[in-house]
Amino acid sequence: MSELEQATFGGGCFWCTEAVYLALKGVETVESGYSGGETDNPTYGQISSGRTGHAEVVQITFNPSIISYKEILEIFFATHDPTTLNRQGADVGTQYRSIILYHSEEQKQTALKTIIKLKNEYKNPIVTQIEPYKKFYIAEDYHQNYYEDNRGQPYCRMVIDPKMQKFYEKYRDKLKK
Repeated sequence: MSELEQATFGGGCFWCTEAVYLALKGVETVESGYSGGETDNPTYGQISSGRTGHAEVVQITFNPSIISYKEILEIFFATHDPTTLNRQGADVGTQYRSIILYHSEEQKQTALKTIIKLKNEYKNPIVTQIEPYKKFYIAEDYHQNYYEDNRGQPYCRMVIDPKMQKFYEKYRDKLKK
């Protein structure tokens, strides 16, 4: 069995991003949390203020013999808008920025090459930040597995469901089920 690897991404609301990665074959765990800022042990309330420097992120543990970092990265770009600075849809603020926190030089180079490859597919420039991973703070329990546990909530029905339908259609061959 291959050694597991980690990827850490922020692509807007972590509830949406978490739902996507939990559905993929080869993904062992996905944790919602905070990273990329300076405040130690932040809370959701602090993050929501936009003053911690952290972004809402997911930390993905995956088996690279089943799904590669490159594939995970391509799905990241396909499931959020990497051209909007500090926002995704109605979510606005630095905590919703598009960010890749790389765990190795290889991940950094893969991210840079992916952006170069994808840049012509977008009308506007890709503004995704690429920074070294430093520390991850897991979000409060009620944020974990949010979509699965709260499908009846209006946010899940109106925002996450349509995103997941597109994702299921495009990545059917990569799904666990």
